[in-house]
Amino acid sequence: DAGSSVEEMEFNWDEYLEDTGATAAPHGSFKHVDTSLQNGFAPGMKLEVAVKSDQNTYWVATIITTCGQLLLLRYDGYGEDRKADFWCDILTADLHPIGWCEQNKKVLRVPEGIKDKIPDQEEFLQRVLKGACSAPANLLEGLHRGKNPLDLIAPGSRLELQNTRDSLEAWIVNVVENVGGRLKLRYEGLEDLDKFDQWLFYLDPFLHQVGWAAQHGYSLHPPLAIRSLRTEADWQEILKKVKEEEEESSVPTNLFKDKPVIGVHSFSEGMKLEAVDPMAPFVISPATVLKVYNDKYFMIEIDDLRPERATSQRYVCHVSSAGIFPVQWSLKNGLHLSPPPGYPGQDFDWADYLKQCGAEAAPQSCFPSLTSDHGFKENMKLEAVNPVDPEEVCIATVTKLKDSYLWLQLEGSKKPVPECIVSVESMNIFPVGWCETNGYQLRPPRKAIVNKQKKIAVVQPEKQILSSRTVHDGLKNQELNSSDSVVINGKYCCPKIYFNHRCFSGPYLNKGRIAELPQSVGPGNCVLVLKEVLTLLINAAYKPSRVLRELQLDEEAAWHGHGETLKAKYKGKSYRATVEVVRTADRVADFCRKTCIKLECCPNLFGPQMVLDKCSENCSVLTKTKYTHYYGKRKNKRIGRPPGGHSNLEVAMKKPNKRRKRRKHFFVHKKKRSSTSVDNTPAGSPQGSGAEEEDDQDESELSHSLAQDRDKRKRKLRTFSFSDDENKPPSPKDIKMEVAEKLQLDSNPLEWSVADVVRFLKSTDCAPLARIFLDQEIDGQALLLLTLPTVQECMDLKLGPAIKLCHHIERVKLAFYQQFAN
Repeated sequence: DAGSSVEEMEFNWDEYLEDTGATAAPHGSFKHVDTSLQNGFAPGMKLEVAVKSDQNTYWVATIITTCGQLLLLRYDGYGEDRKADFWCDILTADLHPIGWCEQNKKVLRVPEGIKDKIPDQEEFLQRVLKGACSAPANLLEGLHRGKNPLDLIAPGSRLELQNTRDSLEAWIVNVVENVGGRLKLRYEGLEDLDKFDQWLFYLDPFLHQVGWAAQHGYSLHPPLAIRSLRTEADWQEILKKVKEEEEESSVPTNLFKDKPVIGVHSFSEGMKLEAVDPMAPFVISPATVLKVYNDKYFMIEIDDLRPERATSQRYVCHVSSAGIFPVQWSLKNGLHLSPPPGYPGQDFDWADYLKQCGAEAAPQSCFPSLTSDHGFKENMKLEAVNPVDPEEVCIATVTKLKDSYLWLQLEGSKKPVPECIVSVESMNIFPVGWCETNGYQLRPPRKAIVNKQKKIAVVQPEKQILSSRTVHDGLKNQELNSSDSVVINGKYCCPKIYFNHRCFSGPYLNKGRIAELPQSVGPGNCVLVLKEVLTLLINAAYKPSRVLRELQLDEEAAWHGHGETLKAKYKGKSYRATVEVVRTADRVADFCRKTCIKLECCPNLFGPQMVLDKCSENCSVLTKTKYTHYYGKRKNKRIGRPPGGHSNLEVAMKKPNKRRKRRKHFFVHKKKRSSTSVDNTPAGSPQGSGAEEEDDQDESELSHSLAQDRDKRKRKLRTFSFSDDENKPPSPKDIKMEVAEKLQLDSNPLEWSVADVVRFLKSTDCAPLARIFLDQEIDGQALLLLTLPTVQECMDLKLGPAIKLCHHIERVKLAFYQQFAN
């Protein structure tokens, strides 16, 4: 009843992750979701835009970033200058594809702000438009203008679906519902009969636009499961009606441009393999190639040796189909292979089975190579479709990983389900928050983490898709400045946040770990996107606890955004702090820039702007000292802050040893820094921030001993002579020194590539360590930033080999200062 009410527990992902101590699988691991959020426009595309000061003239602009139906643009000629960037709404702004002005006799004229930079307009246009990619004309004009391509698959749209259970034939399906690209499909001719409905993501390889079957030589016939429900004459009449209405219900062909391309296979009939039935993906079983249709498709059947079997589990595959493996794959990966029903005994042996069947195993070359580069880890949480009941999307936990396959435990399903085996590229798995974003019911865990209980009416959830009509009042008939809010369907939409790996990473962040971060995060809810970005940065730090402390909110600071609890782990200790993130898209760029400056890295290291070639801050040529002068926080950091203030960063300590009678809780201070302090630490060193944990005694003792050692070296020259055995570092008694020969460099080490660094190390007695430099991609700039603590921590070296290596690094630094620094 609409008037009745029920008790419902409101599920909260943040609280659930906090309570379970788990982490969410990274958004970047769900490629199909990322593709579905694209609006057809991409950074770097060019278009012709009306000049704001003179609406009768136009100029070429480049897309910097996209957010729903909004584009952030920059007129060509401004170079890397972001000051003139502006947002515009595709629905209302005067935007056109390249070439539109020429076709419609409109004037292309350089805007006033950059007239002096472009003396020859024709030559400039020829240069910037050579090889340029124009924004798609169909998304700027006509009925599709401003629409997310995904929104064009509306209820009532028609598609063709291949029958994957018993043949290659296809039949027309109607879209009943579109949930973020996940489509509920009903066979044409079944009207309100939902028994045979299917859920598929729109990029599924077996789903096509109407007309695909005829173009590729396949026949249109309803599948056997529904064929008996109508007469043959009825089916032909239905087909005739579909062809008459084809234009009204068709979906644009380019919507499927991102679908996986099906390659050529090399399977033969009778070959044996291991397989997972996609309709019941709980076990791995022996299977047989039953039929080869052509060079693209073949059918496999799960082996069943029972003479009385009534049905068989068979389905059509292609070379990239998930869940097919070579013989012995389970054994090699320590997994259980389920013997075929009717197999005598429990101990299945492939050699005996192949001999018994008189069959051959499909060779390894038939199978694509599996990748392990996906970002998933054990115990991560995500949202996944229940294969037994595709209407359900449940909370899922990764319990095991093998190559590019996940074992998922589903929580909250109406009926208990065994662990599911899915590919990391499955289109039935989604990131945390996907259901909420798309207005779909997520099945909460049985023991739900409760935000609060409230009585609500039983109603269908309102569908919300980020790419639908903009409701921000200020968007009507006007362009937006880059600082204006972006509100879509009542939700704040954060654009993609790019990690610009080429930019200067500063003293806190490990350049190697930054390079391993995904290219981008988002778009989506601002708080969730920025929280994920900050978590990735904390984990990419030399000392995650230090970065967390730099980001945390001061207790006396005024809140302008949203407080989020972030965590860090370092040396076995857990740290937690409240960090402020912004809620609205208009503040995202400024938030990212200010956070970068807090961390003393390039202001463009991460943010909504992708650095395509050269950073506008020219950070690659700035030295640490100059960089800190321009962007560092030392100039006026916390001037006038009263001394002795505690932070809200609490340390959860390791288990105390037996001598300690009671557990102590530490609060880590933020050390005050003078505004006149001088930074003499090499850039990139984890010591560069000058803010050590006070309980980190081992490093402070090391620093003290190093200072004493430097004093001794001033009085007496010595030379180190060490064993290359990293497991047996020399004792101080065994250390001998002799005067090292002065190093003469042939080239500037700032310009050394990784190969140059490796070549230099191989010329020294630290040659065995060259492999580490190659693996971590340490180039000349990174080499000059290395210090003893950095080397020990990031390369996991004992003290002896680390000092030996740093000796050679110091020789390079000295030669650099003497030969090239001026």
